[in-house]
Amino acid sequence: MADAADPPTLGTVLRGIRSRNGWTLKEMSARSGIPVSTLSKVEHDRLTLSYDKLQQLSQRLNIRMSDLFAEGAEESAPRVTGRRSIGTLDQAVRVTTDNYDYHYLCTDLRQKRMIPIITRIRAHSASEFGDLVRHQGEEFIYVLEGQIEVHSEFYDPVLLKAGESIYLDSSMGHAYVVAKGCEEALVLGVCSSADEGLMDSLMNLHG
Repeated sequence: MADAADPPTLGTVLRGIRSRNGWTLKEMSARSGIPVSTLSKVEHDRLTLSYDKLQQLSQRLNIRMSDLFAEGAEESAPRVTGRRSIGTLDQAVRVTTDNYDYHYLCTDLRQKRMIPIITRIRAHSASEFGDLVRHQGEEFIYVLEGQIEVHSEFYDPVLLKAGESIYLDSSMGHAYVVAKGCEEALVLGVCSSADEGLMDSLMNLHG
């Protein structure tokens, strides 16, 4: 039996969006471009959607990407302390890019000022990585497995091994790549910002 405090599933979120707009499954399918059978399975928690399909839903339904990850019971819930969320990899939202495998943790909480992410790094050089990334806020990276090389806009590259960490200004161009001799590396990252749009900013980087 599910706990009443369990985070809402993607199916619950989609049903809520459809209900508030008064759409049938067929109407939502026409608007989103996703087959009725697929939407039905998602709403009944028998299927999930890939990142590409989530992005398609976000764009065609004109909603924020982060709204697909959590839907509160009350739209105007007051900000209070005492919130909590248990983060596990099997409940994480996974996003795969050329350079990284991201696992966004605790996505059931909305309006977070810290975004915890477990990331598997695959890029082996700055040239393979491509352009440095920039986004609002600050971030902390702790190396769990392997070794990484941190490239940034204003500093020489720095090597970090398991157990070492770095804290930096995220608006400065930066990139994390696997150090020589390693195939992959695993890191825990925490991105922080006073801006409530941090989750959207991070998701837009993947687009």
